[in-house]
Amino acid sequence: MIKAKHLLAVAGLIGTLTFPVTANAQKTTAKATGKQPVDFVNPYVGAISHMLVPCYPTTHLPHSMMRVFPVRQDYTTNRIGGLPLIVTHHRSASSFNFYPYQGPESGISPSAQLSYDQESIKPYRFGVYLDEANVAVDFAPSHQSAVYKISFEKAEAPYLIFNAGRGGQIKASGSVISGYRDLGNKTKVYLYAETDVPTSKSGVPARGSVTWGESGSALAVAFPAGTRKVGMRYGVSFISEAQAKKNLNREIKTFDVAAVAAVGRKIWNDELGKIAVSGAVDKETSVFYTSLYRTLERPIVISEDGQYFSAADGQVHSDEGHPFSTDDWSWDTYRAAHPLRVLTDKKEEVDVLRSYILMSKQNGTNWLPNFPTISGDDRAMNSNHFIGSFMDAYAKGLRGFDLADAYKAGKGSVDDKSLLPWSRGLNSGELDAFYKEKGYMPALKPGEKETVKEVHGWEKRQPIAVTLGTSYDEWCLSQMAAALGKTDEANHYLKASYNYRNVFNPKTGFFHPKDKEGKFIEPLDYRTSGGVGAREYYDENNGYVYRWDVQHNIGDLVSLVGGNQKFIDGLEQMFNEPIPGSRWDFYAILPDHTGNVGMFSMANEPSFHIPYLYNYAGAPWRTQKRIRSLLDQWYRNDLMGIPGDEDGGGMTSFVVFSQMGFYPVTPGSPTYNIGSPCFPYVKMNLGGGKYFEIKARDASFTNKYIQSAKLNGKVWDKPWFHHSDIANGGVLELVMGPIANKQWGISSPPPSAAAMPN
Repeated sequence: MIKAKHLLAVAGLIGTLTFPVTANAQKTTAKATGKQPVDFVNPYVGAISHMLVPCYPTTHLPHSMMRVFPVRQDYTTNRIGGLPLIVTHHRSASSFNFYPYQGPESGISPSAQLSYDQESIKPYRFGVYLDEANVAVDFAPSHQSAVYKISFEKAEAPYLIFNAGRGGQIKASGSVISGYRDLGNKTKVYLYAETDVPTSKSGVPARGSVTWGESGSALAVAFPAGTRKVGMRYGVSFISEAQAKKNLNREIKTFDVAAVAAVGRKIWNDELGKIAVSGAVDKETSVFYTSLYRTLERPIVISEDGQYFSAADGQVHSDEGHPFSTDDWSWDTYRAAHPLRVLTDKKEEVDVLRSYILMSKQNGTNWLPNFPTISGDDRAMNSNHFIGSFMDAYAKGLRGFDLADAYKAGKGSVDDKSLLPWSRGLNSGELDAFYKEKGYMPALKPGEKETVKEVHGWEKRQPIAVTLGTSYDEWCLSQMAAALGKTDEANHYLKASYNYRNVFNPKTGFFHPKDKEGKFIEPLDYRTSGGVGAREYYDENNGYVYRWDVQHNIGDLVSLVGGNQKFIDGLEQMFNEPIPGSRWDFYAILPDHTGNVGMFSMANEPSFHIPYLYNYAGAPWRTQKRIRSLLDQWYRNDLMGIPGDEDGGGMTSFVVFSQMGFYPVTPGSPTYNIGSPCFPYVKMNLGGGKYFEIKARDASFTNKYIQSAKLNGKVWDKPWFHHSDIANGGVLELVMGPIANKQWGISSPPPSAAAMPN
């Protein structure tokens, strides 16, 4: 979140920059290694994808509008398609980009592919050498502005060629370059830039020529012959060009890239340093802080001088003293990214949740957003899991947002909006009415054609994923209703939260799609059935993963499967079930189902809580064993060190929690499961002078098993703890060893949902 102290630091760039080496929460890490937390961040982790979208090595400040990554097809190329100015969507190229050029005007075109080398990317600074052009580039961001230094080695007159893309306009006057790009849905991003060398002329480039004196979606600006260095500082805005200029003038008053980078480095150390870790090898520390850096990218704050543009209604609003956020993906981030913020930055989480209530009022439907982006709500995936984020924050004591408003918007998202996947703007229809009457989403029989026109042609019905996900959402609604004193509604939603039982097949122990007559679909292979992405029945993952997707009531799931031993056996079977046939055939059907350990998919979000489920069946040692092996196998300090789509902090927040040694299996329940810490010492700053410490004596990859535990000085024999145990600060002490203590924690499983009302 953009803190006042950060803005003051940015505003004071003229003059001497002196900062303390570390904040208090960083001392443990720095003392042990000689490094600060940001020094462990490797933005290139995951830059080469196993199958799908890679992680982009992004330069930005935490939760800031200004973020950039190289404009290129993928990391393995040695060419970039220009230099970025601002990225407004995680899978898009820069909304504006530019490239430097020297040579005859006949060589100028609106865009170019540039050969590069010596690239260096840090969270707070980006540099690259364009080896064919003989041009060096240096860059550093602030929150809503940034600065470039472009150094030309040749003596010829230099040019900068800007591209605002389709729907964009850009112009130049003297040393000022400005413009906008239309992002759709009444949303524009504006640019205001100043160079430290006045331009000599500007014009619209075409392939092989420039029409000087004109402006358009691309612009070439020339500088006097002999110019060897050009500095460019610029601001961006979603409100106006004038606001972009204000943002620049408020944050950056220099063309000194190193000075801006120094401020950014301190901001990163302050944020990363809220969690200090020590005692492990650098590899594990790098994975930890790189994961935390990824988690801190989203959502982004779009308040500009107390105002923000909302794509929900296309209007500019006052933020009334609460920074407004967007660019968040509920299906991914409710699991761990939001619960992490509940611990490390309560005010920030409250402001984020307030933003989503405001969006629900602005969008004209009173539905919570699902995948809010800069240009509007994508309504991606299935379910409405921000309901879980609201309940999680409230259950853990956060206030400052209106629970009644959140409940009303959550109800609308489940009762009035269509439950169909990717249902942008759709009201409830016939399949929703079927769900409300029968308690499950019906599947089509093999060969049966879709007749409900609202069903997405690619995403299909996803009946098991929708039924299970909505059951969880309705459990969260039941908790919200109870907190508001709405007893009848609480009982209604609590009863509905058991709808997962309606698609449980007692003969197989799996959640099994049913047709509209209530008959299980046959034949069915839980490994591969359901078409591409298993979307005809599940979503992105197969039946083995969705077998465990009852986050709110694992205790009931243990009973459904047949008790502790059968539950454990089922988990073990999943981890050991081989891929059927060839891997290429399997991944042609399930390309998102990567990071495989048997039928478990470490690369996809519905799997993240699964390794912790042994805690519910009397085998915590198996959770400890599995978590450490999964972290070691799939999260590494290298180019392929992330097994799947990182998805806005959805995956990396799982890593942050799991490396610390605990995890919020059920967002909405004020409880945490204990796993196996990677570090002998963790100190988390909870704010207000309160800290949660984890002291794991002798912890290492070998010593991954808990031998005994104490919580706040008391002997602890539970594989979980309550949020209230640590809310005011606390100490979890663990004695670790190489051989499992199979008796520790077996008699007190974590809590599950209340009994279903009659």
